[in-house]
Amino acid sequence: MAAGGEVIAVDSTAAVQDAVLTTRRLLARGGGTKSALSAPLPETTVLDLRGLSGMLEYEPGEFVFTALAGTPLQTLATALAAHGQYLPFDPPWVEQGATLGGTIAAGLSGSGRQRYGGLRDFLIGARYVDGQGRLIRSGGKVVKNAAGFDQHKLLIGSLGRLGVLVEVSFKVFPQPQSYSTLRIDAGTMGAAVDLLGRLALGKFDTEALDIVFDEDDAPAVLVRLGGWSTVLPQRIASLRAWLGRGTPLAADEDLALWRQARALAWLPAGTAVVKIPLTLTEVAPLEDALAGTGAHRRYAAGGNLAWIGWPGDLADLEARLHMLGLAGLVLVGQTTKPLIGVRTGENLAARIKRTLDPNNKFPELA
Repeated sequence: MAAGGEVIAVDSTAAVQDAVLTTRRLLARGGGTKSALSAPLPETTVLDLRGLSGMLEYEPGEFVFTALAGTPLQTLATALAAHGQYLPFDPPWVEQGATLGGTIAAGLSGSGRQRYGGLRDFLIGARYVDGQGRLIRSGGKVVKNAAGFDQHKLLIGSLGRLGVLVEVSFKVFPQPQSYSTLRIDAGTMGAAVDLLGRLALGKFDTEALDIVFDEDDAPAVLVRLGGWSTVLPQRIASLRAWLGRGTPLAADEDLALWRQARALAWLPAGTAVVKIPLTLTEVAPLEDALAGTGAHRRYAAGGNLAWIGWPGDLADLEARLHMLGLAGLVLVGQTTKPLIGVRTGENLAARIKRTLDPNNKFPELA
């Protein structure tokens, strides 16, 4: 039996099953880009899934693929790009080594989810090993598979508490031929929020709608459009005329800006990285609660996602989230409690965990 504190590297589903059956406590880890979720826990064996990598099936004409869970997102992005396709939910840390399984377990989508939806809208099937070593399949490998309960959706954001992902299937979309971004200096946070609301209800198909902050902490709205390069300049001009202002960014500046967003490279080193789901109406109250804390912020996906770089004690941030009725997930930083703020659905989550992991093989991460 493997002792706690060890690292077991696996390269097959059978090896994963064996690891689950022969260890007392187990924590699955992929690329290790989310340190708060993959740091070793006391008396817990780390299951290194990087060897469980590779694309198993890919049908460009059907816009679906199946890959092993330890596959790096960069590998997938390269394979899809060769056929003009991509993952529209825009997962973060692609170039930094994030894996497909880790992204699902953390439930991460990026700014590009604005138009087409998040990760949940693209995962169509999965195979995973539960706490009893059983290999379970949910969903399918084609889009029109509606048989059974979508159990694989429970694994999104599960943080490895319910099982170890070994194989996943996704649908994909054609990637826009080119992109262009319009930057609007909002002046005040209230104006930025109002502008996001106006754009969300407008006639333009936006790829991304984010609020960012300059060095003086002044807010600006970034509006990204994608499509055919022959008509994109006209669409940006129409958007600018509709708004009555805005500065179009050069193509290379657009590319660098959104690559930086995916890498969360706008955050200074040493800060904890926290993801907070919210609605546009909750942006202003959160801003007020963070005033004077030195927190770095970016409001993405039309104001439905906040990325926070927290420089201080995470207990302080948790108290502020509690007051607002918000929840957060610590992705990077030193913590034994990645889930902070208000928790909902705990009774249901506990029942599901008892069913899939009755021997408590996987961490609680409460």
